Amino acid sequence: ESEIEGAKRESRVGRARVEEMEGFVACGGWSGRRDGWQGSFVCARYSGSTTCGVAPVGRKVVGVRWWVMSVKDVRKASEDRMKKSLESVGSSFNTIRTGRANPAILDRLMVSYYGVDTPIKQLASISTPSSTVIAIDAYDKTCIKDIERAIMESDLGLTPTSDGQMVRLNIPALTQERRKEMVKQLKQLAEEGRVALRNIRRDGVDQIKGMEKNSDIGKDESKDGQDEMQKLTDSFVKKIDAMLKDKEAEVMKV
Repeated sequence: ESEIEGAKRESRVGRARVEEMEGFVACGGWSGRRDGWQGSFVCARYSGSTTCGVAPVGRKVVGVRWWVMSVKDVRKASEDRMKKSLESVGSSFNTIRTGRANPAILDRLMVSYYGVDTPIKQLASISTPSSTVIAIDAYDKTCIKDIERAIMESDLGLTPTSDGQMVRLNIPALTQERRKEMVKQLKQLAEEGRVALRNIRRDGVDQIKGMEKNSDIGKDESKDGQDEMQKLTDSFVKKIDAMLKDKEAEVMKV
């Protein structure tokens, strides 16, 4: 039995599963999980590319490398994903406006441009000529009306003005009622971030349980690994809570 056929039999892969492989790389390319995509990894290197499972038609097999995934690998991959989730929460927080002009409040604004929803940042340059004004300079002046419509239909609570060449947003002082509404938005965004962290924890725990089931690790190591995943999650939840507290204070500051 050839190395690659053995790899195919053991890994039950057959083809790359990129959507299931985030964060795990072996031998320079994506690798496949044994027994339902859990536990040990196998990666086959081919001339011109690296993939998993069986060599593509017409490609010469150069070699097969086995890599047993450890609990440490699961934790590292999960931590990297949690960092990205934390960054996403921070970016979302920046879209909530305070009493000062901030171009980031337009980051999530989509404009219907020739029937296609397009991020406004791809259609215009955005600047803040003063602390209370956001200026939007469209690259294509024919889409100015589309930009105005998108702003009016958004939840920004702002009314755009235009001279046909430039769209301007005057940032009014926030009322107490509006500040409370924004705090609610912040809390919702924070909860979405916490849910994302819990989902990452669940994925990590499932991987560790799968490794234990495959006898790649023992029961004690599995329990310790699952405990580590909980501690990691708790630490990132605390970071979101701290970010929320700081942003709430910024929004409520008169």
